[in-house]
Amino acid sequence: MTLPGKKPLIIVIGIALMVVVYFFTKQPEFVDVEIVTLEQGEVRSTVSNTRVGTVKACRRAYLAPATGGQVAELHVNEGDSVKQHQLLLEIWNKDLKAQVKLQEAQIRANRASAEQACQLGAGAEREAERLSRLQKFDHIVSEEQVDIKATGARAKRASCNAALEAVAVSQANRDAAQAAVERTLVVAPFDGTVAEINAELGEFITPSPPGIPTLPAIDLLDVSCLYVSAPIDEVDAPQIKTGMSACVSLDAFADKRCSGTVSRIAPYVLEKEKQARTVEVEVKLTDPDDLYGLLPGYSADIEVLLARKANALRVPAEAVLENNRVLLMHEDGLLEERRFKPGLANWNIVEVLSGLNAGDKVVLSVGREGVAAGAYAREQP
Repeated sequence: MTLPGKKPLIIVIGIALMVVVYFFTKQPEFVDVEIVTLEQGEVRSTVSNTRVGTVKACRRAYLAPATGGQVAELHVNEGDSVKQHQLLLEIWNKDLKAQVKLQEAQIRANRASAEQACQLGAGAEREAERLSRLQKFDHIVSEEQVDIKATGARAKRASCNAALEAVAVSQANRDAAQAAVERTLVVAPFDGTVAEINAELGEFITPSPPGIPTLPAIDLLDVSCLYVSAPIDEVDAPQIKTGMSACVSLDAFADKRCSGTVSRIAPYVLEKEKQARTVEVEVKLTDPDDLYGLLPGYSADIEVLLARKANALRVPAEAVLENNRVLLMHEDGLLEERRFKPGLANWNIVEVLSGLNAGDKVVLSVGREGVAAGAYAREQP
């Protein structure tokens, strides 16, 4: 049995408990989020490659002799620096060199014969000229004798010309024999470095059959000039122009190298992957410090600068939702969705033209569970 004086007190305590329970159950649940405060800064609009690119030498030659044979001389080693026209490799060619010597001897013999024929021809012409004068002024000799001498002189002059033509023929034969020798030689087409040798002394090598590529006898690189070739998505390619600035990133080095310039844009679209067609873009590095340590074959990425603003309001790209929306956090922790007008953009930063202000607090961790417009959040330390 409850005492009459205690009944109002129990009612008051019950009401108080109900108020406390209601207050705590209605308190919003806060989620921890990462926050960034919007501020002014540099914004760059860039385009990057879709698949990994490659460092390449401006000049690279896969060299092999024009004719097959046994390797007789190998004049270089891998890693050697060579000069243009330097002899690198020689196929056995003693028989062809002997043909060259034979033709040179034939040239000397033909020249001697031509000298003899031309001297005789010149003498016959002089004698015919004398007889012609005697017949004309003194009539000492007959016209028939003059005619015989003139015909003989012309015949000897023709013999001289024939001998000279024989010299020319022997020179052509010598040049043909020399060309056959040169087909057995491998010479450097430019100054470079021997990257690889796929031939040994005494080994028999042959040129590649049509349509069947084989290893080159010598792989020659000009490492004084390097560039990066990388595929750009066909959607982004029309924005790129030759002469634009570009940065190069390499897996082998930590720092970006930003002395690059777009030197070439392929005039066609690659169709190797039907779902991701690309255009090959080449970036050439000009700063010697950026070229230092690079080797042909390194994997590399390019980032072409399309436009730049030195001082613009910007938001991190990871905070931007679909259709250019962000989540703002108010002082009480309430999250509000706000749409903005974007400007320049890259993978990391998006320029804000309107819709947001400097000092706004934007949520970075938009993919976290519970983070949505209308929720309450608190800044993660």
